[in-house]
Amino acid sequence: MINSSSSFVLIVDDNPTNLSILSKTLKSANYKIRMAVDGEEALAMVAYAHPDLILLDVQMPKMDGFEACRRLQADPATQGIPIIFMTALADTENKIQGLSLGAVDYITKPFEPQEVLARVKVHWRLKQLADTLEQRVAQRTDELEKAQLQLVHQEKLSTLGQLVAGVAHEINNPIACVVGNVSAVEDSINDLFDLIDLYRQQFPEPGPTIEASLNTIDLEYLREDLPKLVKSMKDGGDRIVSISQSLRTFSRADSDKKQKFNLAEGIDSTVLILRHRLKANNLRPAIEVIANYGDVPEINCFPGQLNQVFMNILANAIDALDAACVGRTYEELEADPGRIIISTSRSIDLSTVKISIKDNGYGIPNSVKSRIFDHLFTTKEVGKGTGLGLAIAKSIVEETHNGKLICHSAVGEGTEFAIELPV
Repeated sequence: MINSSSSFVLIVDDNPTNLSILSKTLKSANYKIRMAVDGEEALAMVAYAHPDLILLDVQMPKMDGFEACRRLQADPATQGIPIIFMTALADTENKIQGLSLGAVDYITKPFEPQEVLARVKVHWRLKQLADTLEQRVAQRTDELEKAQLQLVHQEKLSTLGQLVAGVAHEINNPIACVVGNVSAVEDSINDLFDLIDLYRQQFPEPGPTIEASLNTIDLEYLREDLPKLVKSMKDGGDRIVSISQSLRTFSRADSDKKQKFNLAEGIDSTVLILRHRLKANNLRPAIEVIANYGDVPEINCFPGQLNQVFMNILANAIDALDAACVGRTYEELEADPGRIIISTSRSIDLSTVKISIKDNGYGIPNSVKSRIFDHLFTTKEVGKGTGLGLAIAKSIVEETHNGKLICHSAVGEGTEFAIELPV
């Protein structure tokens, strides 16, 4: 049983009798009716409220039905409305013209009301089926895109995690050996200097050969410089240990269940991995990263996936700051260097945490901002962007973690990505 009570049919005819008959016939079948007496009035009415179907007379004053149909079909907003022509012009040529303009059917005058009703019901039903099919196709397409994003994300995260974890593991053993032995080397050097001092006390006249050797090696310089070298080696080893720990933090494998995670540690590990891109080069000074971490608790999440979100957003911020250097002198950039401000805070009701990552680049035009989370959309050159990074990030934040990922940006004011996550 077709429910036509919510369907709206527009009848366009300059004959009052035809309008009356058609109106009564369709109202008896529970269709909602509006009427127009020429093509111009019909177009104005369609612009005001889209009908589900149009019964359109061909021969009318001001604008005939063919021209009205042509204009309706030329507008993407109205080209999907089924149009049934009504005319006394029953010759094949006129029928072909009407159908070629996009009409779905042709009713010859004088018409039989029940035939009109039957044709309206058929084409209304076909329109409903077409709309349903279109919705299902769009839904399935969206589901396929999300599935593809998830597969790409899982593969990308798995490969990156295995690589980073492997590197961290390979670094860990040799650096542990170096760091562990530096203190022993330092003690041994101090013992050797003490022994040399003892020899000097026991043998104040060592002889010309030893004196010459002492002058050659500059013992006093060695005594001052060697501890500095050892300390530098120890600091370097500690730095590598810190990097190794950050790599392990970044590459944490996610289990099937969410885990407690310190957001600051994840962000810091990501910044450390990107540190080489933040350094000064021949095009610009170093990009400054300012971290303002609030009193935010650990949250239940998938740490590896969130680290991937931080990586995508921070990498895009660096790309934006690099792009903002074009056309500016090094002196200008030194006066106003690139800057990324990262902050975390908690909502007033304590139910969510917010991570803000903001840069002072050029900002994003509205035409681009509306599409940055779209699947496969990218403004980067071929080979430099896949259009998956932000789409994956949005999926991780909103679908996996029930949060929100929002972009605030205006040209000349920089860009901020705000991530809200439930505690």
